[in-house]
Order: sequence, then structure tokens, then C-alpha cells
Amino acid sequence: MNARAKNAARAKQRMSNKKFLWIWVPVLAVVTVITVVANVALVVAGGWVASQFGSGTYEFTNSEESADWDTEYYSSDFGSIDEVDAAAKELVEEISGAGIVLAKNEGAALPLAAGSSVTMLGRAAADPVFGGSGSGSVDTNSAVNARQGLENAGFTVNDAVYGAIEAYAAENPRGYIEMDNPGASTYFIGEMPVSGYEAQSASFGQFSDAAVVYIGRPGGEGGDLTRDMTDWDENAEPGQHQLELNKDEKDLVELAKANFDTVVIVVNSSTTIEMGDLQADTGVDAILLAGSPGATGLNAVGRILSGDVNPSGRTADLWAADFTADPTFPNFGGFLYDNLSVSYPVSSIETATSNATVTDEAPFVNYAEGIYFGYRYYETAAAEGFIDYDQAVVYPFGYGLSYTDFAWEVTDTQAGAVDGTIAVTVQVTNTGAVAGKDVVELYYTAPYTPGGIEKSEVVLGDFAKTGVIEPGASESVTLELPVEDMASYDYADAAAYVLEAGDYAISVRTDSHTVAAGTEPITYTVDSDVVYSGENHRSTDLAEVTNQFDDVSAQFSTEPEDGKVLSMSRADFAGTFPTAPTADQLVASDAVAEGFAAWDYDAAADAFSGDMPTTGASTDLSLIDLRGLPKDDPKWDELLDSLSVGDMTDMLLNGAYQTAAIGSIGKPQTTEPDGPAGFSSFINSSINGVAYPSEFLIAQTWDVDLGRAMGEMLGNEAMFKDINGWYAPAANLHRSPFAGRNFEYYSEDPFLSGTMMTSVSNGAAAKGVYTTLKHFALNDQETNRVNNGIATWATEQTIREIYLKPFEMAVKNISMDVSYLSDTEGTISQTTVGSTAVMSSFNRIGATWAGGSEALMTNVLRGEWGFEGFAISDFNLYPYMNPNQGISAGTDLTLTFQPSKSFGDTTSAKAVSDIREATHNILFTVANSNAMNGLAPGATVSYTPPTWVYIQIIATVVVGLLLLAGAFLVTRRVLRNRQAGAPAAAAEPAVAGAGRGADGK
Repeated sequence: MNARAKNAARAKQRMSNKKFLWIWVPVLAVVTVITVVANVALVVAGGWVASQFGSGTYEFTNSEESADWDTEYYSSDFGSIDEVDAAAKELVEEISGAGIVLAKNEGAALPLAAGSSVTMLGRAAADPVFGGSGSGSVDTNSAVNARQGLENAGFTVNDAVYGAIEAYAAENPRGYIEMDNPGASTYFIGEMPVSGYEAQSASFGQFSDAAVVYIGRPGGEGGDLTRDMTDWDENAEPGQHQLELNKDEKDLVELAKANFDTVVIVVNSSTTIEMGDLQADTGVDAILLAGSPGATGLNAVGRILSGDVNPSGRTADLWAADFTADPTFPNFGGFLYDNLSVSYPVSSIETATSNATVTDEAPFVNYAEGIYFGYRYYETAAAEGFIDYDQAVVYPFGYGLSYTDFAWEVTDTQAGAVDGTIAVTVQVTNTGAVAGKDVVELYYTAPYTPGGIEKSEVVLGDFAKTGVIEPGASESVTLELPVEDMASYDYADAAAYVLEAGDYAISVRTDSHTVAAGTEPITYTVDSDVVYSGENHRSTDLAEVTNQFDDVSAQFSTEPEDGKVLSMSRADFAGTFPTAPTADQLVASDAVAEGFAAWDYDAAADAFSGDMPTTGASTDLSLIDLRGLPKDDPKWDELLDSLSVGDMTDMLLNGAYQTAAIGSIGKPQTTEPDGPAGFSSFINSSINGVAYPSEFLIAQTWDVDLGRAMGEMLGNEAMFKDINGWYAPAANLHRSPFAGRNFEYYSEDPFLSGTMMTSVSNGAAAKGVYTTLKHFALNDQETNRVNNGIATWATEQTIREIYLKPFEMAVKNISMDVSYLSDTEGTISQTTVGSTAVMSSFNRIGATWAGGSEALMTNVLRGEWGFEGFAISDFNLYPYMNPNQGISAGTDLTLTFQPSKSFGDTTSAKAVSDIREATHNILFTVANSNAMNGLAPGATVSYTPPTWVYIQIIATVVVGLLLLAGAFLVTRRVLRNRQAGAPAAAAEPAVAGAGRGADGK
């Protein structure tokens, strides 16, 4: 082959430049785009990535001068985390033993004889409800189960029957129910039909001392319990709800009655259920209300059944006979405005996880019952002759039995002036045969005028739990009631709290309905109305308290009126009993529509008249220098002036279970896990801790000492896990028994809830842990909770007296001792701070998102109550929860990981001022917490990025070099191909021409 032919052959074999570039240019471009996008994504989602793989470490080094100073501001009471865990499990059992309510004990059926042989029945015997699902859930993999609880107490358990239940539960998980209306239910009851016991029925006779029947009801975040089971229970009758016994459970009780002389029911539920039939059933001998018991609480069930523990729990809710007759029933669930279409631009709150959603629905709920729910309704309706109390109520609020008897005597009464306190001392004597604890409850009855301020017949004013009292022994307790606490909120006329003139009856009761035997109500007379307005506010208020929610109250009327909700009144329960929303109430007004509209940060910026704050100034101060200083100390301004907007927004927008570090001022990263039943984390399972009982069961202890002990134990746990804050306790109220998160909240009563929340928080504060009180406020159902935010309508009296009350009590009464270094010699000084963290809620107060309500988050929380800490949103992956609106209103931190552009405005004087104030609130909290352990003024800080950042950098450099190399090789090949192809191309015409010539053409 001649050279010309070889050259032509090579040219024919070589891929053309056009085809080569068509292949490789897209490859290089795609790799380049992927690399750029990946790096941008890591920047945008840096907070989330850091939460999964670490955010690096800041190393703080104290100066030589301060090296020997005492910087251990808080320390553990234990030597290791194992010691903490062991003590915590003992405490969990103690709490459960003190909270389980003995509701029925006919013929002294309990305690059972030592060593009894028992048969456990019911799904919950092998599949207990330890707690709830969602952010309040805890790890119960190693928890004591129901069988172990009985065997540890010395009982022998029917293994054959237990095995059958265990196998059935494993094969038939309760599972989440997907309904047409999301959020309308949570879990199947899932009881084993009695036919499942047939094969083991022969064993009943060998374990016949008692049948212990477990009835369970789980609950969880994101869904309420269904009020109609017909979609998922083939035996359910129309309208049969999840909180009454279903056919399988009724059959199970009949099976137990037919085969055992002693039948004990254990209710394993953190919400009330309809117990009237079981309470009245003479074949049921005893009932325990056991709640959700946590890691070791089922040991307490065994010890109560054996008599080793004398039950002393009291109900934290009233247990009604028929939930459908409750005034909250018609207005619980999913209601949507017919005429309101709502949408938000996703770009206004873009998130790294792309979970932001936009819907056009506008949900709402009317608290038409006002202050009349729970015992407040039943006691008042009975007093007015509207209901037969004995028929309507199974267990009063504050009710519980004991294995012994107590006698009470009022030994002293101190009735102060209207600006003082009423004190009642009660001597409690154990007149029975075994040692036990008792609960003394103090209620007040305020004078009521029909048509005037609404008043409940009785209201819990104080309570006390005794220690263990031996038979024949006595203990005295003193209950105190500030007179101003009996004032009612008059939103219609005085726009203030009013202590109306008249006689107030102060009664000592064993429960909300029963005045203690041998005692008489004490009469306290107020001569003339006391209006707590202007400077004459209540002693506990920081400033004047007046109407803040007129727009919410405006939805209600005391007379039938088109479009308005009829407000339930004691003056006419029959005529004002709540109904479901009428057709005209499904039409939103212009004011409601305006409340649902997206927040306009441009308008807010234009209306702002303040100056642009200083940013990026130099300072020698670090955060530790400000520990112990008042929040208005001038040094705070100097520190805040030094921060850049980027420093601040990076922290404010990445607040999920942490506050981010700011190296320039020596602020460490903090750790803040969920949840109310013990530490739990979705993103860092290593900090998950011992499972505590549900708040429902904790409240049933009526024991503030145990509440504080729980908080202190969690504080000790925090010391070993570097935990600084805690998303708990939670004090929304059990407005309805169908609420899915009742397990996560204490009670229907604001006073009991607020008292327990305060005691737990004060215990945690002893170890420098700030508690994030949640969910603030009126977050009392799960249905429609994130569907553009459910508009919650209530009168201001209802809002203040009921739903804000537990938060108010906690904010005003939580106290954290703060040790700090006060001079250059290392002198330790002491100060105190109050409550320093709150979590806002998903819902709206009226039509305004709770976290974006200035009335709630600033005027009430900070202005009236004196709160100085930070507020964090609930999980705000939803467009209506606007970060700019939040910080403007007083919600400082976002419970997500978001890019800085989630703030629509970071450049106006308004936005920077808000960002600065939010940063101040967070820094003040962190500076006075255990996060500063080990730091002294003058400490220096160095930062080591996490491993994933190095991997990112190395991978980016390697890919970049490969791209450069690839581009070089592609370019070289194209050039060579072009050069190699030029001679061949030039020769081709001659060859072709020769050929043509040869052909004689």
C-alpha cells in the first residue's frame, strides 16, 4: 500500500473532531456541573450535613492568668453516664409508681397475694405503649416489658397465653392508618380476637389467681385519634370512636370474667378513654390507670399489684362517660374556609431539603366552648343543673384511691388582704393499716353573675403531696393561693384582669367534685371590684396587662350573629352549647384573609424608623466575658457590634437541635435534643437517653419533688453528653381526649400543667440546662397542623386564663443560678436568670402564625411576663412560617437548616435590627448556660473543620484537576487530529481526479 493510501486509511479510521467533541464536551460539562452543584448544595445544606457528619470542633484555650480559675460552673452528681442511667431507671420506676392511679378496687381485690399465678390478657400485655411517636418518642428497646414487670414483683405468668399474644402482635403491627383526611387518626387498636385464646384456654386454670387485662391506646405527633373507626375496624358501628372499647376488647373482658374470679384492668394509655362500662361492671374488680410508663415503669405496675407500692396517683384529666357529649367534640378536627385560597412563593423560604410545600387550603378551629372544658365544664354544668354529674363523669379530675385511708383536718387558715395570700394548713392522718401518700387539693369558687365574666364553678388553686405516712401518723401540708390569682380576665369591658366583689369559697377537696370529709369551705370576701389595669397590674406582671388579641376575640359573640361563633356561656348552657361551624362561619372575612396572606417584609422595612445597626466592628470581648451580666449591660452592644450579618443569619437559620458556633466571639455550638419523655434526637442517636414516663403519667403523680428530680436527673445526663438545651417540657392542654399528642402534654388543667412544667425545668436548670417550653401556644390538635397553619379562634379570656396560663407560670417561676467570674482575679460571683427558651407552634393565633404574632411573642411573652431568652420556631419547612416575620415578632431561631436567602431581607435597617436582637436573645441564653463550662474571660479559640469538609475540598481539587487534564487531552487530540488530517484532505482531490481521468471522464 503506498503512503497516500495508508494516509487515507488512517484518516478513515480516526474519529472526526466533530464526533469526538460531541461525546467528550458533554461529559466534561456534566462533570463540571455536578461538581459545582454538589459544592453549592454543601454550602446551602451545610447545616444539615454538619448535623449528620459533624460541624468541626472549636478548641477553647484559657489564658495563663486564668488557667487555675474555677470554670466548672455546673457539675454532675455522678461519676459516669452509667451511674446516671442506673439512677434514672430507678427514678422512672418511682415516678410511675407515684403516678399510676388506682381507679377501682372492689372488695379490696388488690393487692394480690404474694406469688400469685396470673394470666395476662390483651395486646398491650406483650406490646405495651411505652410512650408516643414523633419528636416526643424515646428509645424503649431495652425497656422492662409488662411480663417482666409482673415477674419482677414475684408473680408467675401464664406463658402459653403470653406467647400467643406476643406472636399475634408481631404478625399484626398496629401501624399508621392512612386516612383520606391526613391527621385524622394514628394507630389501629389491633386487639387479638378472643378466638386467638382458644388454644390456650386450658391453661387458665393453672394461672387463675387473677386475669390482668391490658388495654392500650397509642398516640403520636402528626395525627389525632379517629372519631369514626368504620373505615378500619370491620366490627365498628357508625360513629364508633377510637377511645371506646371495640368489640374485641369487650369480648376479651367477657372472656376474663367468665374464667377468672379476679379481673384487673390495666389501662396503658396517655389519653382518657371511655371507662364507664368497666367501672360499673361488677365482674371487673380493679382498674389501674397506668399511662405510658417509660423504661422501667412497668415494674411499678407489678409492685402495685403485689402491694409493695401503695398507689398514690391522681387523675390529671376528668374521665367522661361519653366523649361525644363533650362541648369540645363538635369543634375538634378538620375545618376549612370555603372561600379562601392561600399560596406562598416557595422562594420566600427555600430550604435545603426541598420539603417546603404550598397548598391553597385555609384550615381553622373554633374554641367555642371557651373556658368550659374538662372539669371546668362538668363541675359547672352540674352546678347549673345542666347535666347529671354521676351519669356524665366516670372519674373526676384529681381522683384516685389508695390501699389505706386518710383523714383530713384544717388546722390553720390565713386570709390575707387582696394583695396577699390565702394559706390553708391541712393535717393528714393515715387511719388505715398500710403506709401511703396522699394528695391534698385546694379549689376556689368565684362569685358569678349571669351575663358577666365567665367563671368555672371550681378552679384548682394549689395542691400538695405528702410524703409516706405510716399508719396512725400524720403530716401537715400548707396550701397557698395568692388572692390576685382568683381574678378573671375581662376582655369585653375592662380589658384587664378583674377580681370581682363578692364571696369566694375556698375548699379542700379530694378531687374536683368532692369536698374532703370533716372540712368546710372557707369564705373569703372581696368588698369591691379590683381591676388590675395600668400601673395597678398584678404583682407578678412586669407591665400592664391588657387586650392583645381583639382580632381573635372578634370572631365570637354572646348572641347568635351571622358569621360569628356563639360563645358558650354558663348563663345558658343549653342555648349556647357548641355546634360545628355553620355555613356562614366557613366563609372567611377580609380580615381573616389578610391574616393568612404572606408576610410583606418590604412593607415592614419601609415602615421602620430606626437606624442601621453597626456590624463588623472590632472588639476584644468574647461571649464568656458577658456571662452573669444583665441583658442591658453596655458590653452587649459592643459584642453585637462586632458581628457580621452573615455570622448572625448563619446561626439564626440553622437552629435544628443546636445553636451554631460563632468563632469570632468564642461562642461554642450548643446541643439541644427533644423531648418531654427524655432526651431523643433524630439526627444524633448517641445522645438518646433513658425513656421517662409520658407527661400524662408524670402529671398523675401530682408531685413537684418528683418533677424536679426528673429535671435534675436529665441535667446530670446532659453533663456527660454535652447537652445544653432541651426541647421540653411541653404544656399544651388536653382540650380533647382525641388529640394525638396528649401523651406529650401534662393535663387538661393549666395550673397542674404549669406547676409540673416549672418543677421539671427548675431541676434541669440546676445543671445549667435551659428548657425550651413548647408549643407556644394553643397547639392542641394535630389535624391540619401544617396545612398552611390552622387558625385557632378563642376569646382572650380563654387564651389567657387557660392556654397561656401554664407558660406564664413557668416563665415567671423558672430560675437558673449562674456562677460567673466577675473580675481579673478569678472571683466567683452569683446571679440568677429566669426562663430563657420557648418554642412557638405550628398553628395560628387567630389568622396570624403563632411564631409571627408580635402580640404573643413580644407583647405578652416579653413585655408582660419579662422573658429575656430566645424563642425558636417549630419545624418550619413550611412557607407560611416566614423567618423575617418570626424575628420581627420575637421568634429568633428557626428549627431547620436553611440557606441565608431564606431571609427575604437581610439588608434593610429593619431586618438587621431584628437579626441583631434575635442574636442577642440567643447569646444571652447560651452565655448563662452550661455551654460555657470550662471557659474563662480571655479564652482564645481555634477551629478544626470536620472530616467531610476536607473530603469535599480534596474531592473538588481532584475532580478539578481531572477536568483540567481532560480538557487538555481533548484539546491536544483535536489539534493533532486536525494536523494529521490536513495532508490527507489535500491529497484527496488529486486522487479523485486521477480516478476520474482514468475512467476517461
